[in-house]
Amino acid sequence: MRNRSRVVGYLIFAGVMALALAAVGRVAARDWRTASQEPVGLAPDPAANPEAIVQVYAARAVGWRGVFGVHTWVAVKPAEASAFTVYEVIGWRLRYSDSALVVRLRAPDARWFGARPELLAEKRGPGVDELIARIDAAAHAYPWAGEYSLWPGPNSNTFTAWIARAVPELKVDLPPTAIGKDYFGGNFLAPAPSGSGFQLSLFGLAGVTASKVEGLEVNVLGLTFGINPFEPAIKLPVLGRVGPARAFASEASGAAAHPAP
Repeated sequence: MRNRSRVVGYLIFAGVMALALAAVGRVAARDWRTASQEPVGLAPDPAANPEAIVQVYAARAVGWRGVFGVHTWVAVKPAEASAFTVYEVIGWRLRYSDSALVVRLRAPDARWFGARPELLAEKRGPGVDELIARIDAAAHAYPWAGEYSLWPGPNSNTFTAWIARAVPELKVDLPPTAIGKDYFGGNFLAPAPSGSGFQLSLFGLAGVTASKVEGLEVNVLGLTFGINPFEPAIKLPVLGRVGPARAFASEASGAAAHPAP
């Protein structure tokens, strides 16, 4: 039995390494100081869209970390506001501040140091201002703002999962490459990162998630494997979500949102 467990462990490790090597070519080396941070056209123009809007994004992390993981953030625009406010956790801010939490005005769909963002969730219209107020409250109540760890968390994905649990109406299905989303401190049972279903997790290192938003996920050493029968896709480390492109619609207005690339 022990030998069989070792074989399974070796196979998982070999499979993940093979995926990592296959993905290296997808994550080009880039100088963060000169990398593009231009918007990519996934966010609506505030001047032409007076309604309240919430969007959640993910983009590959900088450098070699982008082979395995993504950086995620939440963008909000209250009704009649002239710009988006972005909530995110940035680890290097702890070098000169006591908090990694960043709340600032910026383009919500800007490239993350060259990496194209993916739209994970969107809400628009009546009732969204109330969600924005709850997002702001949850962001400022985030308990790990003074800590940051690439693996297994807390990090930027831990923060976005915290927001998503506090505002389950967003129905955020964080990608399997959002390492840190399964970290929630010393507790072992919590709602899934989307705020629905449930999650068992051992400090973000091992666990299982089941919900109508995420489907079924298994966490092995912080790496996520899963399947979502509700929005057909398989979930793999390195490669991320594999399946048809997501499409979002505003439940309030019925207007179609931008599909993810």
